[in-house]
Amino acid sequence: MSQPAQTETATLGGGCFWCLDTIFRDLRGVLKVESGYAGGSIPNPTYRDVCTGTTGHAEVVQIAFDPQAISFRELLEVFFVIHDPTTLNRQGADVGTQYRSAVFHRSPEQEATARQVIAEVAAAGLWDAPLVTEVSPFTIFFPAEDYHQGYFSLHGDEPYCRSVIAPKVAKFRKHFLDRLKN
Repeated sequence: MSQPAQTETATLGGGCFWCLDTIFRDLRGVLKVESGYAGGSIPNPTYRDVCTGTTGHAEVVQIAFDPQAISFRELLEVFFVIHDPTTLNRQGADVGTQYRSAVFHRSPEQEATARQVIAEVAAAGLWDAPLVTEVSPFTIFFPAEDYHQGYFSLHGDEPYCRSVIAPKVAKFRKHFLDRLKN
């Protein structure tokens, strides 16, 4: 498979990065997904550091994508369906600032698109409560430890994967069937 002439990057936080990692890997036009940390105040945080909720980092995925095959807007359209952007600093049972809903934009165009999609999702009434998604400039990404990368594909039989990730993946695949990789 040849590399596209242009590659763009999106950095999104929507709760546990294991869920986001799994879903975005399945999208046509996504070239690479890496779990990690962004938006915090200390360099090179570990998972243990971030889990304290004191570093300011969010669990995120960094997505390299081919903009000729999938747009930043399309990534956001998926993002706002696969996580709950109305719960401040939480996704389900996962609670803390590290689980916040966030878009870390890399350009004025990404920022404008994020704000526009948020307004459209809110106006459409997709969610019953106001959206609390943070839209902030991207500064730096720290990759998560190796054991977090592709976690669901390696540990899909674990209880958390079966009870939390698998239902989200099933919902995603049903809703976005036309956007899946073959």
